[in-house]
Amino acid sequence: MSKEQITSYPKEKINILFLENISDKAVQYFKKNGYTNVTKLSGALSEEELIQAVKDVHLLGIRSKTTITKKVLESAKKLQAIGCFCIGTNQVDLKEATKVGISVFNAPYSNTRSVAELVIGLAIMLMRRIPDKNKSAHEGIWNKVATGSYEMRGKTIGLVGYGNIGSQVSIIAESLGLKVLFYDIVKKLPLGNAVAANSLEELIKESDIVSLHVPETEQTKNLINESNLPFFKKGSILINHARGEVVDLNALAEHLKSGHIGGAAIDVFPWEPEKNGDKFSSPLQGLSNVILTPHIGGSTEEAQENIGEDVSEKLYEFLEKGITHGSQTVPALGLPAVDGAHRILHIHNNVPGVLSAINTELAINHINILGQYLKTNDEIGYVVLDVDKELSAQAVELLRNVKETIKVRMLY
Repeated sequence: MSKEQITSYPKEKINILFLENISDKAVQYFKKNGYTNVTKLSGALSEEELIQAVKDVHLLGIRSKTTITKKVLESAKKLQAIGCFCIGTNQVDLKEATKVGISVFNAPYSNTRSVAELVIGLAIMLMRRIPDKNKSAHEGIWNKVATGSYEMRGKTIGLVGYGNIGSQVSIIAESLGLKVLFYDIVKKLPLGNAVAANSLEELIKESDIVSLHVPETEQTKNLINESNLPFFKKGSILINHARGEVVDLNALAEHLKSGHIGGAAIDVFPWEPEKNGDKFSSPLQGLSNVILTPHIGGSTEEAQENIGEDVSEKLYEFLEKGITHGSQTVPALGLPAVDGAHRILHIHNNVPGVLSAINTELAINHINILGQYLKTNDEIGYVVLDVDKELSAQAVELLRNVKETIKVRMLY
């Protein structure tokens, strides 16, 4: 099927809403492909504002400050997919999105390099005690001393989490002459000369710099806390550009004040303001050799452009072709086109007998299936059917009435 395939719906009637100043690359992507109703807003919306805004929206794009709740999803009767233009999807009620058959996409790899580079840069700054010297210089005090300043070469960096970002940090760190130690609950193949630690405690005790690269889960909440902070080497550095709940900041503040921890760089916090200019507070404010940044680890022009293109392509492929690779809610399917057919997407509760019911209904009504694909997860099943053009409208109506159906859409 050609790229110019005309879909079964007028593109000018598809409403796309992008929030939180998503990259213009996303807007350009859809307009280039014939979608004219694209709205871009600079900020996030509250739950009540979202409930009103999404009523007629087919595709929604958000970043990390917009929370998609069950109430929002219940009001979004036309919504087909949500694009999270960031790494995570924890701002979306994924369970409810799965239940109502809305596909949720994100960009888990697009800002990996941006975060990794900043982590290394911060480590160098903290090892050289640049924050203190910068403060003194701004205050008119000349403080040219080497005390407490160290090279990176020969030191050990401990990476807690060895996924996309952790492994990228590992590569850059080793090129600077650092020894790399990592700990992950999942067995990972070391890159270069990196070595896996047997436990988090072992990693902490052996590292001059500890950098966190883990998701936010019940297991990682307050992963760094009063019980293991004493295991850190005296004068060592802690960097958290992962998730805000991973470090007990009050406990960290006490260990920074005592001098046991030599410095810290924190980019994520348990509570973060909703928009630029809002008041922000942290127990780490005003402490020596501490760098605080407003959740900008992946905020580079390159990363935002990459994210804009990555998520836009996933949304477009789902909207136009039914492809769900990268979806966090709908089972992943990649589908070759079938010439001379109309394609129907069917999302249903994952219970026994649905596929049989679909095939029975179509067979009774003499509707020939030219191609069929099924994939399931724990909650839902996703069926893609290619049927005879002449009978596709009838097939859609039949499929709407199949028991356990959540959503049916004629793709083309």
